[in-house]
Amino acid sequence: MSTVTAPGTRSPAPARPRTRLDWRLRFGGLSLIWGFSFLLIKIGTEGYAPFQVTLGRLLFGTAVLAAAMAVKRERLPRGGRVWGHLAVAAFFLNALPFSLFAYSELTIPSTLAGICNATSPLWGMALSLVALSEDRPTRVRFAGLGLGFLGVLTVLGAWQGFHGLDATGTALALLASLSYPIGWIYVRRTLAGTGNSHLSMTGAQLLLATVQLAVVTPLFSGFPAHVSWVPLLAVAALGALGTGLAVLVQYGLVAEVGPTTAQMVTYFIPVIATAAGVAILGESLRWTTPVGAVIVLAGAALTQVRRGA
Repeated sequence: MSTVTAPGTRSPAPARPRTRLDWRLRFGGLSLIWGFSFLLIKIGTEGYAPFQVTLGRLLFGTAVLAAAMAVKRERLPRGGRVWGHLAVAAFFLNALPFSLFAYSELTIPSTLAGICNATSPLWGMALSLVALSEDRPTRVRFAGLGLGFLGVLTVLGAWQGFHGLDATGTALALLASLSYPIGWIYVRRTLAGTGNSHLSMTGAQLLLATVQLAVVTPLFSGFPAHVSWVPLLAVAALGALGTGLAVLVQYGLVAEVGPTTAQMVTYFIPVIATAAGVAILGESLRWTTPVGAVIVLAGAALTQVRRGA
């Protein structure tokens, strides 16, 4: 549509298109942020109790999403039913896995925690066989499931009797990775089609997870006796970047390139977590760790192959 201006007046300059960072750069940035999250958890637990680390992470992450909602003038969702389901989602997607990873890294390296995180797609497929009748598996996906768990056994050195690994810490990290698909399946079955934006729903979810940890933390951890600045900065970065900003970047990627491409970030996280743990924290690396991680990632990738893709 054209506009007509009065003689002798200057037409207003056309609005410049809003420049947006290329999705590949955002994809790489998201991989780095989530890959370094396990290192930040490790540093955080050196100065604070695991529940304190998780509570701080959620506080900073919720603050970032609250600021984004204020800028976009988004409102929190309404309805008791929605908030009830969001409370369950907050527990399985945030409060529980964040806490389990923090406790696991008291006794296992951040590299192993990052690799355990990569098993989430494997758990997701196994659970979908029971919970999602419309999600029918193929032979390729079954093969991926078996290959992925073979990779887990390789990482753990099962034929050596799990020598040198803390069984409790490893189990906690694997339970944390199991918690994510439980939460996503629950969300898919209860919160699909609510009409609320992703930003609004995620902001409410993080807020509820923060409340849950605010109740639990004083009961089990109390309050810090003193302020440890380096661990505190690690927790702040973990929350603001790894929980708040990362969610915003992730949803932008899903909207632009689709969920299939966006979720491939999962396969870069253990690589970055391993490199960061070895290079920065000086964590030891046995040959079974990288070899098993490659097998886990290959299996996880096969479980995502859909019929007719």
